[in-house]
Amino acid sequence: MFSNMHTHGVQELHVCQQGPLNAVVALHNLRLGPALGGCRFIEYDCELNAIEDAMRLARGMSYKAALARVPHGGGKAVIMRPKGEFDRHELFKLFGQFIQSLGGRYITAMDSGTTVSDMDILASQTAFVSSSSNIGDPSPTTAHGMFLGIQCAVHFLTGQSLQGLTVAIQGLGHVGWRLAQQLHSQGCHLIVCDIDEAKTQKAQQQFSAKVVSINDIYQQSCDVFSPCGLGGVLNKTSVSQLNCKIIAGCANNQLEHDAVAQEIHEKNILYVPDYVINSGGLVFASSSYRGMNGQQIQHEVNKLKDTLEKIFVLAKQKNIATNAIANQMAEKILYGDPRQPDWILEAV
Repeated sequence: MFSNMHTHGVQELHVCQQGPLNAVVALHNLRLGPALGGCRFIEYDCELNAIEDAMRLARGMSYKAALARVPHGGGKAVIMRPKGEFDRHELFKLFGQFIQSLGGRYITAMDSGTTVSDMDILASQTAFVSSSSNIGDPSPTTAHGMFLGIQCAVHFLTGQSLQGLTVAIQGLGHVGWRLAQQLHSQGCHLIVCDIDEAKTQKAQQQFSAKVVSINDIYQQSCDVFSPCGLGGVLNKTSVSQLNCKIIAGCANNQLEHDAVAQEIHEKNILYVPDYVINSGGLVFASSSYRGMNGQQIQHEVNKLKDTLEKIFVLAKQKNIATNAIANQMAEKILYGDPRQPDWILEAV
């Protein structure tokens, strides 16, 4: 366990078993403030997979928070979804009590498998929750940040607007769908895929989108490929199939491993680091939790364009993959001596 924590850089690992609740909370780095990160509620084959998922995702949240400039560390909660019948209200009530017992070291939010109503149950037990109904859904803000990031990448690479460009969107979930709406409104041509045929049919009707299978999405000729579904989709095989200029999607952990970013770089494809472009949801959760209004939140989200542009410039100057630049920036913030100037922090 300690070896795995060291590998992921996780400072604290908390587990709770009570009634139907089997939960893990991983706190990666608390240098910037209390950890903030979503609560994932899905089925796992075993406890070790759940713990590994929590630690891996917590690390990503630390990096995301560092470059999003929010006063929070990175954390993640994982609840193992029971395979049989269970009382959902009771389960989340117990989880809320678990979060409360951590004394504010971790602030939770929505993630895969959890809903606003789940967050409301948590809010009845603890104040350390940022996605309850009195705060709202972070998806629109995440999607808008995505849209701004794609605009930034396109302008950096071509100097053009989005009008007339082709964007292939892999996954039409909450964020993917809203991104499609914004891109369509700017005159983009859309190619879409999703395991839910009803979503792709709706996209075809509303956006005149071209629908392809989930296996054929990588091969589509497009300006931007946008992975908005599962993580780990960018690997040696899929990257070899890509026919795009830019990769910019909202899925977390898109790279199967960091070395894939170098392969993308060598293909002269501009990769927009996922944890930077999809940070709008984190900014929304953090800002809302701290009492900011909509205009203030929008101002904070707009900052991601500056961060991305500086990542692109540095990657070009140094001839280094964009993901490596983003990681170096985040690690300098999380682990570096703030009294020592460093070229990488000139970009933040």
